[in-house]
Amino acid sequence: MDFNINIVFYIIGYLVGAIPFGLILAKSLAKVDVTKSGSKSIGATNVLRVLKEKKPKLAKKIAIATLLLDALKGALVMVAAYAFGLGASELWMIGVLAVLGHCFSPYLKFEGGKGVATGFGVFALMLPIVTVLTLIVYAIAAKTIKISSLASLIALVAFILLSYIIYPSVPYIDSHAPIWLISFLVFYKHIPNIIRLIKGEEKRVI
Repeated sequence: MDFNINIVFYIIGYLVGAIPFGLILAKSLAKVDVTKSGSKSIGATNVLRVLKEKKPKLAKKIAIATLLLDALKGALVMVAAYAFGLGASELWMIGVLAVLGHCFSPYLKFEGGKGVATGFGVFALMLPIVTVLTLIVYAIAAKTIKISSLASLIALVAFILLSYIIYPSVPYIDSHAPIWLISFLVFYKHIPNIIRLIKGEEKRVI
């Protein structure tokens, strides 16, 4: 019975994580397909970038809504799983699968976003202290550098380092494996951004 519940929540986590809120909101509210412009990502950064050019009055509102929904979608499934009695290991697995779904959505032929907001939601739920400190690092990096992708990568590195400093052994699972899995997904999806950064072609958004 427990095994079946775990599998059900793993599937739900992946499928809910895969919901492309950025695409849905931009299409329904602004009549713009963000997968055909900018970086073609469904995340808040590309939503903001594309809508600033095509629907400037709606750009910030839709981008913020995208950010919040992307951050919540994995975390809410994890909260529901916790209510059904699933433990920390299962919650982390759901979180990893939610980020995987966001990055490789079956609704978009396995394309998707960068995983930053969804990963943030997972981390905020499981390691809130580390996440708050990382958010401060991101805010400083974003304000200083003004390049979303680079600020996100700096924050990702900061999160990994802080997680080891504050929790040498992650509570209840004694492993940093899920953190590394989510980090790998985020890093992998940022490879095009890294290439543009090296070439000096990455656009400033924030």
